[in-house]
Amino acid sequence: MVSITPLDHKIWRVAWPAILSNISIPLLGLVDAGILGHLDDTRYLGAVAIGSALLSFLYWGFSFLRMGTTGRVARALGEGNEGRANLELCRAGVMALALAMLVWLLHPFWLRTGLTLMSPDASLSGLAASYAQIRIASAPAVLLTYAIIGWFIGHGDTRWPMWVLIATNVVNIALDVLFVVGLGLASDGAALATVLAEYLGLGLALVGVLRRTGPLHRHVNRQDLLNIRVYVTLLRSNGHLFVRTITLLAAFAFFTAMGERLGPATLAANALLMQLLLLTAYALDGFAYAVESMAGNRAGAGDEAGFYQVVRRCGLWCAVAAGLLSIAFLTLQLPLFRLLTSLPEVLAVLDQHRFWLVLLPLVAGPTYLLDGVFIGTGETRDMMRTMLASALLVYLPVWYFAQPWGNNGLWLAFTLFNLARGVTLYARYRSLSRRAAWFRPGWKFSHLPPACGW
Repeated sequence: MVSITPLDHKIWRVAWPAILSNISIPLLGLVDAGILGHLDDTRYLGAVAIGSALLSFLYWGFSFLRMGTTGRVARALGEGNEGRANLELCRAGVMALALAMLVWLLHPFWLRTGLTLMSPDASLSGLAASYAQIRIASAPAVLLTYAIIGWFIGHGDTRWPMWVLIATNVVNIALDVLFVVGLGLASDGAALATVLAEYLGLGLALVGVLRRTGPLHRHVNRQDLLNIRVYVTLLRSNGHLFVRTITLLAAFAFFTAMGERLGPATLAANALLMQLLLLTAYALDGFAYAVESMAGNRAGAGDEAGFYQVVRRCGLWCAVAAGLLSIAFLTLQLPLFRLLTSLPEVLAVLDQHRFWLVLLPLVAGPTYLLDGVFIGTGETRDMMRTMLASALLVYLPVWYFAQPWGNNGLWLAFTLFNLARGVTLYARYRSLSRRAAWFRPGWKFSHLPPACGW
């Protein structure tokens, strides 16, 4: 029996809004899949799977705007520096807008390159390209929202991001029904619905910032905000998160591409299974967000005992949640499959691979939690190194030798990849703990030029 402590109440105050908001993200994907999966042609579901993989590779590649902001804000607040925390948000916002402009200018090149590398069937390529070209219009909204949500999580506030994401996804679902079912726009309708909803989400996120701080120009010196050297330094320090995230997204894109080679039914079934697994990942990330904020804050304050207590209790709740999710998938997966699609060939593939859906929450849970520890404390170099090692030394070799097993071989490689990430991160966690490397005050950010009033 788990004994509830005051710390557990604090963890859950951060975790439950994050869990609720996070699971709304894959639920949106499941609604998209459910609507498109009941159309007469599997190409639309396959096109969205490919187009979403391309967009995820692009947008999530810049998720360091969220993760890096969370870590810097949490440590700044742990050191008692609210002014620096607000300045971090403004700097992240400037970077987000600059990167969004770059994305827009270069999107024809990366779209052609992505489709060439994934080499989908000709019947899917045009639909996937059209979907991605529509979605690219939301780049400013997506990247700015990353930065703002990172700032909120660094403050330990996950409630406003919860309302932002829930409102965004409810509107997205309603527009999906209107555009896909009502107007018959198929995969293009799903893309347009997402773009409009993402700009609504940005508006709500900005309202949340203003409610908390008032006009930011009152708190931030313009000279500090426009210091180019700071952005060069920040981009360099965030490079580890960028490489780590691109490697992860490449692993997902590779999974989608190899599934496509096994036929349209396998591609569609894998897309549905991956949406269910993303539901697991986003739910468990609620505890990762809690440990990012609380452990980062304790590390910034130099509170060694508090840091390890936060990690242990977040780890306990993450393990409990992973076990419950696996049990839920074990007992409910067949009704879930039939809810998501009525296509017999896709249902047959889902039934053959349901074991992986039960196993993966238990395998991947520790990885999500440890990611939170390393993000909150700014130890991003180790995240990059362990991700690269897991992808290059485990994922690809296992896939290569398991090809005779078809789609089960692909799922085996993906599962062992997630296991390797957890094992290598834990090894680094133990090493840093032995050296008390988490608690050097301000050391991760001492290379940044000081702001007026710090």
